[in-house]
Amino acid sequence: MTPAPFIVGVGRSGTTLLRLMLDAHPALAIPGETHFLHHLAKQGDVTRAQFMEIVTKSETWENFALDTQSLATAVDALEPFSLAEAIRAFYRLYASGKGKPRWGDKTGFYLRSMDAIQRLLPEAHFIHVIRDGRDNALSRQGLWFGPGDDFEALAGLWVDGIMAARAQTGALAHYSEVRFETLVARPRDTLERICADLDLAFDPAMLDYHETASERLAEYKRSFGPVDRTPSDLATFMSIHERVQAPLDETRIDRWRSEMKPQDRARYEAIAGPLLRELGYEV
Repeated sequence: MTPAPFIVGVGRSGTTLLRLMLDAHPALAIPGETHFLHHLAKQGDVTRAQFMEIVTKSETWENFALDTQSLATAVDALEPFSLAEAIRAFYRLYASGKGKPRWGDKTGFYLRSMDAIQRLLPEAHFIHVIRDGRDNALSRQGLWFGPGDDFEALAGLWVDGIMAARAQTGALAHYSEVRFETLVARPRDTLERICADLDLAFDPAMLDYHETASERLAEYKRSFGPVDRTPSDLATFMSIHERVQAPLDETRIDRWRSEMKPQDRARYEAIAGPLLRELGYEV
């Protein structure tokens, strides 16, 4: 089977950046977050009608620029019907709308469901984007998703997410980790390595991802997330993606050295220090 990249990671780690880079490849289309695959993976066997209900009623459905009837037609054509083939039909329909033959996914929190997704889609190649947790915490300050601005809570979230992903690696046929810092500082080398793993020829268009980022992000028509906290105003919701519409900025690396108060860093490292060290980050 043709490898399909599945980009996962703790929020604010660079998953959207990598998605836009890979999506800029002329042969590969990756939609925004899907949010329904983990539900399907847990359901197991579903009917055509149940599949259509789960996908088209998803909070992210409006963001794929797909016609419900077109998906229904593609699903109805499957003989025999299977959940895996229906999922592939969705991704193929999305990719064909972009004039591309290959597809992937970028939904950060699927890092907790990789083993279940692999059972459905053995072609899934999981790419786990990891960012220094202290920079991750700074990037979350003032945002509506996550545990708030408390550095101890943010440290716990970061550790828990990465450990949950790593706990599944023994069962995964295709899993790799990409550091945000390396992706930003050495993008070509990093993307060449990812492409080799995906049996995909490197294309320099991926380095110019920012030239098409605004157009790709404009596909979003509806915000998604916890109803009680997520901004209903789309412009506010999309403000979290402002930086990926500009060229790479290495000043986003090691922000904690100058922007994190010593007492906040100490609180964060008291919880995340062991994992930071294990990952090779300076503590």
